Amino acid sequence: MADHHIASSRHSSPSGCPSDTDHDREVPEIDLLSPLTIRGVTLRNRIVMAPMCQYVATDGFADDWHLVHLGSRAAGGAGLVIVEATAVTPDGRITPADLGIWSDEHVAPLARIARFVHSQGAVAGIQLAHAGRKASCDVPWKGGGGLMTPEAGGWPVIGPSAIAFDDGHPVPTALDETGIAGVVGAFEAATERALSAGFQVIEVHAAHGYLLHQFLSPLSNQRTDSYGGSLENRMRLTVRVAGAVRTLVPAQLPVFVRISATDWTDGGWDVEQSVVLAGRLKELGVDLIDVSSGGLVPRARIPVGKGYQVPLARQVRDGAGVMTAAVGLITEVGHANDIVTGGDADLVLLARELLREPYWALKAQQELGGEPSWPISYGYAVKRRAQ
Repeated sequence: MADHHIASSRHSSPSGCPSDTDHDREVPEIDLLSPLTIRGVTLRNRIVMAPMCQYVATDGFADDWHLVHLGSRAAGGAGLVIVEATAVTPDGRITPADLGIWSDEHVAPLARIARFVHSQGAVAGIQLAHAGRKASCDVPWKGGGGLMTPEAGGWPVIGPSAIAFDDGHPVPTALDETGIAGVVGAFEAATERALSAGFQVIEVHAAHGYLLHQFLSPLSNQRTDSYGGSLENRMRLTVRVAGAVRTLVPAQLPVFVRISATDWTDGGWDVEQSVVLAGRLKELGVDLIDVSSGGLVPRARIPVGKGYQVPLARQVRDGAGVMTAAVGLITEVGHANDIVTGGDADLVLLARELLREPYWALKAQQELGGEPSWPISYGYAVKRRAQ
């Protein structure tokens, strides 16, 4: 696929790790604009568009909004663009307006997006998800995204245990062995469809209080079988899903897993358990842990502030010896660059800041002394205007 960008000049090592031949010459510092090679995929920089639900799909299908929304950030210079949480089953949607990938018919519009993202020099990724007990909600701009009643089109929800997310929320049906196998199978089928659509990075969503996270946390998982109780048991479904996905994804393509590193609640999932999980996932061949936090319980006391989750990414990176991505209130170019140069994380995910500024990556190139890699159709005009 053609790259419709005016290339900027960077001389950093793709992986950030010196080779055996580097000892006689200076190894360039790894920074936000350095390329990163993971398996057979090279990201042109460390800037990633985080998966962000748009809540505008009909029956799970991507449309022109998704193409423009995601494509503009690829044209804007991001190295990796990740499609929002995409439900592996209809009942795994957060809302009726979520994207889905539970049928072969969903592939074609997603493939159109992947092709365009790649044509702009970025890598296209997709996040596969199941909302579990947090499913069957209305879109957020309708009454704050409250529960949908069956009369309004809502549906029954599932989870590891019969524990509701909050007062007034439906009690989920606790999955039995057959139901668990069905979830794993749904992730497998979704992975095959994502690959047929042309995505080069597959991310498993095990964060933000959704189904896999619900199995991880003792606050939502009170099972007494092999999927509950001990840390090993609570990790079992996430490990099983990630392992199944890794088996299906070709060896040259990366697999990411997004986790909530802590529930921010006493007695819940925490960063120490996250390090253990990350180590297990690395053993399975998972390439990077996308480190977020929270979402499991409604009234957690979260110390929200600039880069508040970055230390969690550092702890997981150091503790498990695995690549990580940092996300959460990262808005400034200098701050994002420091995260990479300081070894806190290997990638920086931007969410709302990329909604505000689709061309943030080009601004970063300019601020860090590089030549902005404008799309060709824009770049010639921008440069002529500056002369």
